[in-house]
Amino acid sequence: MPRASIFVTCIVDQLYPKVGMAMVDVLERIGWQVDFPERQTCCGQPAFNTGYRDEARTVARHFLDVFRDAEYIVVPSGSCTSMIAHHYAELFQNEPEWLALTHRLEPRIWEFSKFLLEVARVEDVGARLERVATFHDSCHGLRELGIKEGPRRLLARVQGLSLREMDAAEECCGFGGTFSVKFPEISGGMARTKIDSIQRTGADLVVGIDVSCLLQIQGALSRAGLPVGTMHLAEVLACR
Repeated sequence: MPRASIFVTCIVDQLYPKVGMAMVDVLERIGWQVDFPERQTCCGQPAFNTGYRDEARTVARHFLDVFRDAEYIVVPSGSCTSMIAHHYAELFQNEPEWLALTHRLEPRIWEFSKFLLEVARVEDVGARLERVATFHDSCHGLRELGIKEGPRRLLARVQGLSLREMDAAEECCGFGGTFSVKFPEISGGMARTKIDSIQRTGADLVVGIDVSCLLQIQGALSRAGLPVGTMHLAEVLACR
């Protein structure tokens, strides 16, 4: 039986544990053995994005040490996947030993939807959900990992699910990690643009691959009093 190690990310671990469990459900359903290294913590992205490079390197070293022997590392987040696959090399450009380990791990790091399609090579995981949904393209997933059609292909195979496209699907939701804290007015304006686009679809569910985006969108929807929910792609695919 093929084996995959999962990195659940900070926000999933602390706020959305059901997303991690849903990812495990889907992977096991399609025949994969799932391993959860209990020493895992953070990928270092929050520190990296706010300029604390030494602190980011400390966290990144721990990640590399924990997952150094993993055959595949599956992540329910485009932003965390991008951090590891694209920015660890920048962090360790002057540390040959850690840079070499980074390069060895880079091809083993997979965002969840890309793993299903390109490694496991499945589109239909036997999911069923009677909802009208729209898909939000998260910034790192779309712009750094090139994730666009893959999640839509997976959602198209979910029985009972009707998928409607937003006219602003590719626009940022305004979260951006600490950006939403440092620039709340701009962040809020971007979120309002996003929920206006969601409303125009008539969907009652927003699906994404990053819970950070879904946290931002759900907050804006709730403040506006709109009867629209959010689900991570893994949660949708786990439904039966």
